[in-house]
Amino acid sequence: MTRTHTIGLLLGTEEDWPAAFEHLLGTVGPISYGGATHELVAERITNEPFDLRSRPRYRLVIDRLGWWYTVPREWLKKVSLMDDVYLLNNPFTFQAMEKHSAYCAMMRLGLHVPDTWLIPHKNPPANERFETTAERYNLPFELDEIAAKVGYPLYMKPFDGGQWVGVTRIRDDAELHAVYDASGERLMHLQAAVEDFDVFARSLSIGAETMVMHFDPDRPLHDRYRVDHDFLSSELGAEVVTISRLVNAFFRWEFNSCETIVKDGRAYPIDYANASPDVALTSLHYYFPWAIRALVRWSVFCAVTGRPMRINQSTRDYFDLGDRDDLTYQEKLTGYGKLADDYFQTEEYEAFCAEHLAGLDEALHEYVGGTDFDRLLVETVRSTFPPHEHEHFAEHYRGLLGAWVRDQTRS
Repeated sequence: MTRTHTIGLLLGTEEDWPAAFEHLLGTVGPISYGGATHELVAERITNEPFDLRSRPRYRLVIDRLGWWYTVPREWLKKVSLMDDVYLLNNPFTFQAMEKHSAYCAMMRLGLHVPDTWLIPHKNPPANERFETTAERYNLPFELDEIAAKVGYPLYMKPFDGGQWVGVTRIRDDAELHAVYDASGERLMHLQAAVEDFDVFARSLSIGAETMVMHFDPDRPLHDRYRVDHDFLSSELGAEVVTISRLVNAFFRWEFNSCETIVKDGRAYPIDYANASPDVALTSLHYYFPWAIRALVRWSVFCAVTGRPMRINQSTRDYFDLGDRDDLTYQEKLTGYGKLADDYFQTEEYEAFCAEHLAGLDEALHEYVGGTDFDRLLVETVRSTFPPHEHEHFAEHYRGLLGAWVRDQTRS
């Protein structure tokens, strides 16, 4: 018996990683598993009216659009609830990707989230009932007093959003009021800054795999990820990985990035809710092949093994650990790691990849070192940078990806 699994790509404007994903998935030959032969194909999804009782042809969908647009989001909910389509990510926890819920949950679990306050809108929402409600129940507050409790410098940032939009470093009362006045109807957090930190790490997680990268948010977008393999101790590296996997397993997110600041041996997670994490070739460069490989491997594993979509969260399992006073921080992390391994079926995943996807590394190495990938690289550069920078950045990325190819050869 032959079964064909269609992996749907729900996309916005990106072209680089979908093209690479489609190519690499095409190198995955038929897989014999569970008494059947499994074939995998990718298809880009279009947005259109849909019958709620229609049957989708997708086994798994990689979503990059539902966070921003309502039609694809509601279609995702439909195919998950009615048809058991596997989704990356879970649309039912999108609200938690507002960051506020994620902060609250991870604080309860004992992570070292910097002190954070939620402050009311500067301008009231456009609702005719709000004024009456506010007059009755909204207490006046002094913004300066809250800032003093948090301590300067601090960051004001939207409780939702992403891509660093609206994030401002605040040094004093004058800046505090100016930025708050400009925030309008956006609901904002005030969060303590971690000054003079040692390392800013960004970890990208795809299914059971996590890559922790040295990140510099002050650099231009193309230069933020540094090629640096030993910037964390083994203990801190393991902690950052565990934090990332904990966040994802807790919220049922399987394609997400986390930001963690490390200072004096302590990891401070500051941002870990990204519905569409950055996987652009021009951002990840050296790490781009790893991301595509992980995305193909996890998609194939979920599709072929019939891994069920987990809609509901098992938050109590985590809180039962986090609420215990007799456990140290490290003991809790160990427990969270086990819960995450259970959720992601880490052992089964690694065994599946070793048996059925062993040739993927060689196929990826050949692809990245070949003309098809170079053509994709050049097209991506031309669509990203102004014409006078095309030649410079094409050579820049060729150098970084060439280094990846050579490193894989040596390993």
